[in-house]
Amino acid sequence: MYLWMLKLGFYATWLGLNVFLFVHAFLSYEKADKYYYTREILGFCRRTLRKQLDHNLTFHKLVAYMICLHTAIHIIAHLFNFERYSRSRQATDGSLASILSTLSHQGKEEDSWLNPMQSPNMTVEYVTFTSIAGLTGVIITIALVLMVTSAMEFIRRSYFEVFWYTHHIFIIYFIGLGIHGIGGIVRGQTEESLNESHPHRCAESFKQWDDHDSHCKHPRFEGLPAESWKWILAPGVLYILERILRFYRSQQKVVITKVVMHPSKVLELQMIKRGFSMEVGQYIFVNCPSVSYLEWHPFTLTSAPEEDFFSVHIRAVGDWTENLIRAFEQQCSPIPRIEVDGPFGTVSEDVFQYEVVVLVGAGIGVTPFASILKSIWYKFRHEDHNLKTQTIYFYWICRETGAFAWFNDLLASLECEMEELGKVDFLNYRLFLTGWDSNIASHATLNFDKATDILTGLKQKTSFGRPMWDNEFSTIANAHPRSVVGVFLCGPQTLAKSLSKCCCQYSSLDPRKVQFYFNKENF
Repeated sequence: MYLWMLKLGFYATWLGLNVFLFVHAFLSYEKADKYYYTREILGFCRRTLRKQLDHNLTFHKLVAYMICLHTAIHIIAHLFNFERYSRSRQATDGSLASILSTLSHQGKEEDSWLNPMQSPNMTVEYVTFTSIAGLTGVIITIALVLMVTSAMEFIRRSYFEVFWYTHHIFIIYFIGLGIHGIGGIVRGQTEESLNESHPHRCAESFKQWDDHDSHCKHPRFEGLPAESWKWILAPGVLYILERILRFYRSQQKVVITKVVMHPSKVLELQMIKRGFSMEVGQYIFVNCPSVSYLEWHPFTLTSAPEEDFFSVHIRAVGDWTENLIRAFEQQCSPIPRIEVDGPFGTVSEDVFQYEVVVLVGAGIGVTPFASILKSIWYKFRHEDHNLKTQTIYFYWICRETGAFAWFNDLLASLECEMEELGKVDFLNYRLFLTGWDSNIASHATLNFDKATDILTGLKQKTSFGRPMWDNEFSTIANAHPRSVVGVFLCGPQTLAKSLSKCCCQYSSLDPRKVQFYFNKENF
């Protein structure tokens, strides 16, 4: 039974690793430059199938949990087996187990042993730390524990560098996996020995094995061949090729054309790069060697595909971003060099596949929607008749008034554009301020009758507090009773749960009537 548990844990772990590595390499690129990637391959598939691509991080975590579970099963089975090895080696009752345990480790058949404990005084700890299987098992288990614990959300959010560097222990992990089975600690009877002394025929007569007239001889055993490398070879090659491609792309020259410091410690970088091609809502990985050679951080592109540059907005939320902003604020020193890898696909690429779109951004989470709204502005300017989207509802939730500043110009331009084209109802936006005091509220109330909002300068007044999502969804459902509505969020998990619940609640059971589809950005 314990051997069966051992094999179950062994093969389930390899299967999880194989699937993880393969899918990681397969999903890493979804659209970039002139390559055709997964999202384009599934472009003509049903929406529900394409949406599964956007759960790659969830899949990553589930595979990690599966690896941990079956690693535990594998280790527990080994512990049980070693306990049996120890008892069998110390037994003096002449049982089959004790005889098999005393099979010679010396002489002509020095490799025919079955029990790795060569003497009654040998301990489990000694075998563990002196055998290839035991030592590599300890190393990869410690590596797995470090990777899993450092990936907890608290550590990942508060100490990203710890998470980043510790997660790269996977290199040691996979090397250990590749050589884990070389020691041959799990053994089986040789083919020749099976023909001479089959266990079904000879197990009952083990006391007569030494007799000259016995048809059964002492069995001989050999280590089972190492197979772990077979499970990680193909996906490992894919992963290495992916890393080479990403390294090549990251080394292409990036020219910073404009640097803008916005309120609320937000840095805007406008850049150009030869051959760079993007779609709305995509993101890139950014590295600044002067801050850290190894750290790459994802940032959503805030520019539109129609523009001749690409841009990101970076808010100071940790050591790396603070150091980056500080480096660009230093006037005397030259502009820091930036390396870029990407772009990579997200759920927001599908935004124009819906007739009605609901965009919800929280704080700096508005960045993917900046790209979308800019692209819409260009589409109207160029009279793009292929635009399927008829109405957009945009909600932006911020804690402080300064966060609205860098986005005001775009919203003001869209307001004017919609008025000129007679499509005032195309863009419906609401700004919500959650961090406010009585002074701000009193000032806004006194100036409520003015044509523009006192806080943002826009025609739409700023609301204080959080949106009442039930009211918002009910209004949208009544206004578009037969439409497919795409709900896109870039924000915290608590908000995601509320919106997902509303999407289910306000979607009609009749597929011909209003249907809400929830989409969330994942990084």
